[in-house]
Amino acid sequence: MRICIYGAGAMGTSLGAELVRENADLACDFVSRNRAHVEALNAHGAILIGAPAQVCVRVNALLPEEMEGEYDVVFLATKQRENAQIAAFLRPFLKEDGALVTVQNGLPEAGLSEAFGADMVYGCALGWGAELVSPGTVKLSSEGKLCLALGAYGKGERLKDLQALLFPAFSVTVGDLAEIRYSKLVVNAAFSTLSAISGLSFGELSRKDPRQVLGLMRETVAVAKAAGCKRLVQNGHDILKFAGSPLARFLLPFAMKKHAAIRSGMLRDLEAGKRCDVDFVAGAVARAGQKMGIPCPRLTRAVALVHDIENGFAEIAPESLALLEEA
Repeated sequence: MRICIYGAGAMGTSLGAELVRENADLACDFVSRNRAHVEALNAHGAILIGAPAQVCVRVNALLPEEMEGEYDVVFLATKQRENAQIAAFLRPFLKEDGALVTVQNGLPEAGLSEAFGADMVYGCALGWGAELVSPGTVKLSSEGKLCLALGAYGKGERLKDLQALLFPAFSVTVGDLAEIRYSKLVVNAAFSTLSAISGLSFGELSRKDPRQVLGLMRETVAVAKAAGCKRLVQNGHDILKFAGSPLARFLLPFAMKKHAAIRSGMLRDLEAGKRCDVDFVAGAVARAGQKMGIPCPRLTRAVALVHDIENGFAEIAPESLALLEEA
């Protein structure tokens, strides 16, 4: 099987490195626009730190213009802002019976199906955090075995093959794609967005401002229910039950213990002066809610505040969370 990690940044590199480490004979190309990262991967391998033990995995890395031939599976790990152009570029590199697996956050499958067709598209939610600390070196910021959830957007004819590919490198859950997506969105729309606004880690947010976190989580839960989700499982717990519990604010720090050190990738983008993917995370939930008649005022204000930070009208600071209160 020949596979490609397209968008081999922090998350894509960690995904691919674990795959290759558990499947030494796997033909896997790591593709990135970051020339320094590609050169470091080829020279020294993919180095993962922050895990129980530092690991280095020999990999093959390419720039997009160096890609050749066709792949059985392409894992898409880029930002979503350029998905239409990226999908058009990738389509000739994917076999007719191949699988496009998006590991992006949010709800990207519908847009990707326009280029690939519904039956070639699969969604995968990654259950860990990672940060590119230097070219070729990725720091993992979640504890324990790396977990992911996999679902099909169309018929899912390659689902068993993909599950076999990903196991035993990861703890793999296969299920309903909408429930998989909204299970991750409940966390990302709240924690990732608020981390981008405040500069705080997920653990700090759960302790210092659980009310704001739960406000965004509960709006996302309402949209998920309207989308037909019956269960939203994270770490073995149903978030539908958790979010509605009167004890949720006290339980939140314990629920986020495994991911307490994570700082949002959107925060790192803002700190680097880049535009972030908030429109495709919290914004995706708010748009879905609007279509289904579910009001999402907190999510809408949070998205607008992130854009204010991008445009220099607000600062990344814990005090900025107060700006989310209704006027």
